[in-house]
Amino acid sequence: MQKTRRTVLKALLAVPPSLAFLSDRMIAQAADLSLTPSCAGDEEETLEQTQGPFYRPDAPLRSSLGPAAAGQSAFTLCGFVIDTRCNPVPGAIVEIWHADHEGNYDNHGLGWRGHQVTDAKGRWGFDTIMTHHYSFRTAHYHFRIKVPGRPLLTTQLYLPDHPRNENDHLFDPRLLMTLDRKNVVGRFDFVVAA
Repeated sequence: MQKTRRTVLKALLAVPPSLAFLSDRMIAQAADLSLTPSCAGDEEETLEQTQGPFYRPDAPLRSSLGPAAAGQSAFTLCGFVIDTRCNPVPGAIVEIWHADHEGNYDNHGLGWRGHQVTDAKGRWGFDTIMTHHYSFRTAHYHFRIKVPGRPLLTTQLYLPDHPRNENDHLFDPRLLMTLDRKNVVGRFDFVVAA
């Protein structure tokens, strides 16, 4: 049987989660997402994008980036890190940072920032809030993927059908997350060099 992204991810999702960082909310919501398209083992690497001015080093190891307070919509981001041959990438550092529900970054502390290390199946996930657009940017989440022996991947993920997507000069539809039916879980699988 030919290994495709669909068959690999289906097998990975069928395995009971063993990661401590996968919350019950993450697991329940991720089950609602459809599988990504198949690949023939020659998948393109995830598109790189600018880090932007708001990156800060030393984001804490955590899966929950902060409690969703009044007026903030809870949102889960999850997925896999795989290589261009559709193999899961364990031990990848997945770092995230984003603006809050008003479009502001925490530039003095470590709010809405964190990192995870993928498990043996290449899984990662964060419970956070729905970010907001600001000035000339559409709503987006920043990511850095560090894999030993491979180039650093810095990119941004976007929300489908956001009204500001088409006017954001950095927006690229190849970096759209897949949302569940309730729009509370975003799924994206990062592809790195084999």
